[in-house]
Amino acid sequence: MSDTHAHSHAPANFNRAFAVGIVLNMVFVAIEAFYGWRVNSLALLADAGHNLSDVAGLVLAWGGALAVKLRPNARHTYGWKRATILAAFANALLLLVAMGGLAWEAIGRLLSGDVSLQEQGVTIMAVAGVGIVINTATALLFMRGRESDLNIRGAFMHMAADALVSAGVVVAGALTLWMDWTWLDPVVSLAIAAVILLGTWGLFKQSLHLLFDGVPDSVDPQAVHACLASLPGVSRVHDLDIWATGTSHIALTAHLVMPHGHADDAFLKNATELLHDRFEITHVTLQVVKVPFTQACDDVVSGSTSATSTSATGGEPDHGHDHGLKITVR
Repeated sequence: MSDTHAHSHAPANFNRAFAVGIVLNMVFVAIEAFYGWRVNSLALLADAGHNLSDVAGLVLAWGGALAVKLRPNARHTYGWKRATILAAFANALLLLVAMGGLAWEAIGRLLSGDVSLQEQGVTIMAVAGVGIVINTATALLFMRGRESDLNIRGAFMHMAADALVSAGVVVAGALTLWMDWTWLDPVVSLAIAAVILLGTWGLFKQSLHLLFDGVPDSVDPQAVHACLASLPGVSRVHDLDIWATGTSHIALTAHLVMPHGHADDAFLKNATELLHDRFEITHVTLQVVKVPFTQACDDVVSGSTSATSTSATGGEPDHGHDHGLKITVR
């Protein structure tokens, strides 16, 4: 059996980015709240409340990133890496709710006919301009990690979305003051909310998929199965499980049937490194048997996939422990 915790592709340390982002956004919330009170603008006060949710989103993402660093123990043998998936899911949910509220407010203004800018429109635009700078700067802090870590991607999308909203406020406000298009502000708000909702839906689905132990999108399970089956001496691959323990950590367990082969340390080391290099799988556990002793929960044809599960330690089938895609080959 090979059991490895390879962490060479662990996410970079974003502690400074989170700290700076939280401070910047707290400052912006204070600016919006002050000017909203100063010019009696409900719009600015409401947006200050919305941006306070951005701070909450950053705190969630930071908490998830810090949880990854906690050491495993006897009760949590994989550690707390799943906190990053929970944080990404919460961030996506928070953003969906925020954009839903923005759309609801825009529709309400259109239906009520209250679409004119207040007398302090220039002040509102100026504050929104500050929001563009702060939210863009915060988003850039997380830009380099958005492709490799779903949690960091959630933080990036949250900040980028708010920069887009602030830009929409400035553009719509300028055109309304110049052309007297009083309908433009809520229409632009609806368009921005629609774009962000579409982009966030993917993050929401992906994080929910990982929460239910789905195979990460970056991994082709059939290719992993073929890779294991091609190892010297392996005749069949049983009980293949692939799932995410965190947004940048992937685990795998499998039974390799080797009736005439011998799995020494060199064989297991090679298999582990192959899976790591090809598929970024960071935690590999392989069990080698000469004769399959586990029983599939239902009948399958040779080479087909099944959602059934058998015990990774052998013996009896386990009907309640499915870690992801299970490929059973007979």
